[in-house]
Amino acid sequence: MTDIDYGQVTGLVHSTESFGSVDGPGVRFIIFLQGCKMRCQYCHNPDTWAMESNKAKERTVDDVLAEALRFKGFWGKKGGITVSGGEALLQIDFLIALFTKAQELGIHCTLDTCALPFRNNPDYLVKFDRLMAVTDLVLLDIKEINNKQHKKVTGQSNQTILDCAKYLSDIGKPVWIRHVLVPGLTDIDEDLLELGKFVKTLKNVDKFEILPYHTMGEFKWREMGVPYPLEGVKPPTAERVKNAKNLMETESYQDYLKRVKA
Repeated sequence: MTDIDYGQVTGLVHSTESFGSVDGPGVRFIIFLQGCKMRCQYCHNPDTWAMESNKAKERTVDDVLAEALRFKGFWGKKGGITVSGGEALLQIDFLIALFTKAQELGIHCTLDTCALPFRNNPDYLVKFDRLMAVTDLVLLDIKEINNKQHKKVTGQSNQTILDCAKYLSDIGKPVWIRHVLVPGLTDIDEDLLELGKFVKTLKNVDKFEILPYHTMGEFKWREMGVPYPLEGVKPPTAERVKNAKNLMETESYQDYLKRVKA
């Protein structure tokens, strides 16, 4: 990618966060890109959905990195930049350019994605492989393993997401798998078991995270004038979080059946 004119490549950036501590190793500078085709019922960034927004700014690679580098002193040995969204893969050309130059500067690059835009075909994989060559870590969100339930949760199929997970395993790209635990929606024992079984087939998972649902983004739905579909739903209890971890990380289906029938 040495032929890229970094000064000419632009991305539609919704916002940035200078001191992220949960989106990759160490302290991260987070770049939220505009645009997402999922409509997750629990989304805490619904203002990033639209592919165009008067609140987002078209920015160059150099501009974004100049801002990020102002905070490099906080990163330590493990930190760096994380690009999130919205759905970052919708702006894959900008990602390739951004991560290419960032790595030239010695910056650790993490991609946070739900992988909906992923396509397992030669034309798409040319760009995706270029991106992975300059990506240190992928945070992959698997909203639901059951496709029917996934469509209910997000409005989209999970097929390309699971295809991406398998592809990342095949190429050995380090991944953190993340699952947001929402009571009554993504906290279904049978599905959690299946998700755990699927993750165990992958050879590249460095971390498997259960993220308890929170309501911190609910006010954004109100500001947008959109009814919040999870009105009144509370975060999962510590017991349910522990149950999810047990199901996905340790318990077999046979052990589960014995427990629920006891």
